[in-house]
Amino acid sequence: KMAAGEAAGRYRSTMSKSKDPSGLLISVIRTLSTSDDVEDRETEKGRLEEAYEKCDRDLDELIVQHYTELTTAIRTYQSITERITNSRNKIKQVKENLLSCKMLLHCKRDELRKLWIEGIEHKHVLNLLDEIENIKQVPQKLEQCMASKHYLNATDMLVSAVDSLEGPLLQVEGLSDLRLELHSKKMNMHLVLIDELHRHLYIKSTNRVGQRNKEKGRISSLVKDASPVPLMDVTNLSTPRKFLETSQFSTPGSSSMRETSLLEIKEDTELDPEENSTVFMGVLIKGLAKLKKIPETVKAIQDRLEQELKQIVKRSTTQVADNGYQRGENLSQENQPR
Repeated sequence: KMAAGEAAGRYRSTMSKSKDPSGLLISVIRTLSTSDDVEDRETEKGRLEEAYEKCDRDLDELIVQHYTELTTAIRTYQSITERITNSRNKIKQVKENLLSCKMLLHCKRDELRKLWIEGIEHKHVLNLLDEIENIKQVPQKLEQCMASKHYLNATDMLVSAVDSLEGPLLQVEGLSDLRLELHSKKMNMHLVLIDELHRHLYIKSTNRVGQRNKEKGRISSLVKDASPVPLMDVTNLSTPRKFLETSQFSTPGSSSMRETSLLEIKEDTELDPEENSTVFMGVLIKGLAKLKKIPETVKAIQDRLEQELKQIVKRSTTQVADNGYQRGENLSQENQPR
């Protein structure tokens, strides 16, 4: 008993000195190695065994005394351990699910981007197809506009169609014939506009003067007025020069009023385009500007100026002679030979 007590005391003193359990083993090994006799070693071994047995008995007694608390603690510890394990497994599963969702979202994002790009491509193709369909109808519409003398609409339509055919639709081989046809019409369109412009500048204006003089002559013959009727009364006639001058100088200090008035000119498809000669000539100039043929127009007007003026003199002379002859015939029929 004394040996067991000493061993137990030595064990407690060793454990109190060092919290490391390996310290006890080192102490026992040192004790056994310093002893010279085998009997001493057996004695030391017996002491250790008794001390361990005592510790086991004390531990068993403590376990019996605190069995309920120990069982509760063990169960609680097992429950906590199980919960922690389940939580770890759930967190691991959540991480795996998050990674899977991330991968799926990346795939969906790529698919959505691909579908978005395909949608844009399809929309662009549909727009090109609509544009091709509209351009195919341009020759027929152009012919109708030219026949009704709505030249500004025809010019806008032709320029827009040619720009599309030589731009976004340049690679469409099926439109090559239409491209050549419309390009040729665009190259020759200004010739028609220049002819119309000359007709209104030199023929239409003088015809209106002649019509007014005829009406005055008819009225004077009906009232038997012997006073001579002026043949060329153009004081109140609206000419292109008067139109431009009034529009240019109506507001002092205004800049480029002529261009503003030209930009404001619009074409009404429901009205007769030649009803207002001044507006019609503005439409022609605007169409020539869209065709970028203003220099050619100026040159054509300069080249044909002398010829057209001679034709005006010739027509006016013939008209005056015809009016005088007709008036003389009327007077002779009334027995007034003067």
